[in-house]
Amino acid sequence: MGSPDTVGAPPTRHTRLGVEFVGAPASAAPLTWGQQALWAAIRRRGREQILMSLRRVVATPRRGPADLAGVLRAIGALVGRNSSLRTRIQGVDGDLRQVVAAAGELPVLVVDAASEEFAAVRHEPAAVAARVADHLAATPFDHAREWPQRFALVRAGDRISHVVVVFSHVTVDVEAVETLLRQLRLLLLRGAVDAPAGPQSVDVARREQNVDRRRSARAVAYWVRGFARLPAQTLPWVAPPATPRFQRTVLVSEAADTAVRLAAGRCRATSSTVLVAAIAAVLSRWSGTDVCGLHSMANNRAVDGYADAIAKLNQVGLVVVDSTGGPSFDDLLRRVWRAALEAYRHSYYDPTELRRAFEAAGLPYEDGVSPHCFVNDVRLAADTRPLAPAVDEARLRAAMAGTCVTPAESLDHFTWRMRVEITDQPRGLGIAVTGDTSHLPSPYAERFLRDIERLLVEVAFRDLPWPWLPSGESDGERVAPA
Repeated sequence: MGSPDTVGAPPTRHTRLGVEFVGAPASAAPLTWGQQALWAAIRRRGREQILMSLRRVVATPRRGPADLAGVLRAIGALVGRNSSLRTRIQGVDGDLRQVVAAAGELPVLVVDAASEEFAAVRHEPAAVAARVADHLAATPFDHAREWPQRFALVRAGDRISHVVVVFSHVTVDVEAVETLLRQLRLLLLRGAVDAPAGPQSVDVARREQNVDRRRSARAVAYWVRGFARLPAQTLPWVAPPATPRFQRTVLVSEAADTAVRLAAGRCRATSSTVLVAAIAAVLSRWSGTDVCGLHSMANNRAVDGYADAIAKLNQVGLVVVDSTGGPSFDDLLRRVWRAALEAYRHSYYDPTELRRAFEAAGLPYEDGVSPHCFVNDVRLAADTRPLAPAVDEARLRAAMAGTCVTPAESLDHFTWRMRVEITDQPRGLGIAVTGDTSHLPSPYAERFLRDIERLLVEVAFRDLPWPWLPSGESDGERVAPA
């Protein structure tokens, strides 16, 4: 565990300053439902594979002075107006509670981009900031003793060029981070934010104990109904596990990038929906089941009053995809869209009540590895990109020859039996699968990814009848016995 005096210090001479902040007092509150879920995930998986942090680099406005004193004032004002940034998680009477400080001091590192220790990145301030962000995020947060964010400043000459901030994901989610960064930019540029701060983490937690309980009850009932329809395992056991047990495999495909945009245009759907439908189709074919479960992350910002909340609101949803009757791919796409909407409507819930309901229904509540697939689309502005260029089918198929599939990191522990991530890549669309090697050994993982790519290329130009994938040597039925 790091302490406020030692956390994340980069390997360079630096100045450590203290920024004082003052804000409105607030009484202690329970953890939010989103915090509770992530806290349980940390206990399940341990800290070896992922550090719960969100790192960001903000270039200071060119029109602003960006002097050291002014930037420090902006940081102090940001922390003062948002009690979530003044909150620690501490044990109170045997329970974890959010404890807000009305005033305090935040450590801020100041590093000089001209230092010789940054010669490897040519003293380029943006590259220096990226390195500093990595170092700030390298140590797990001590949530009982440390503030839930770490700041550093990169100095280039006589001005601050970049503000580096690493947020604890236990306290805020991605949407909250973006709201905070907008506030920070206004404070740097104007010295003030006219709009009042949104609901804070303790505000959300108190509301969850009262007005949001009915919503939670409806979500829990949906989960119980949906989970009861799912098979015990999405993919069968096929081999003894490797060591380490979980392997990540990454496919980067220019063909898939073009194909998913063509398919989205043809079907008048979002690219995310097309991708989820393709993943569900391949999972269904490989598992041999008509109903499969996909988990996704919902930001829960549609809940009244939470659009600008500074809290961890996102929670895992359950998408139940039913391919009974052998629908064509376009029909499956419509089913996936409806199933995803249902999942997002029922993704805000009390994890404790969900556990109780699962136990009462005799359903397994996973403390270890979930047997179903988690899909995480982390592309930036995925559906604001231009439409795919006109390309003939033969050329798109030929582009698959340039697809690259590579093994990535291996892990001893993981929360999901398999997780599929969709990422932006310089040379196309990235699709990565992290899988349990007893269910998805490395050769199977590559074939699984190539099946998704091949299906996307097929549906770019036309609807496909069930079973969607034409026969071929990478067909899931030939590599993953039911």
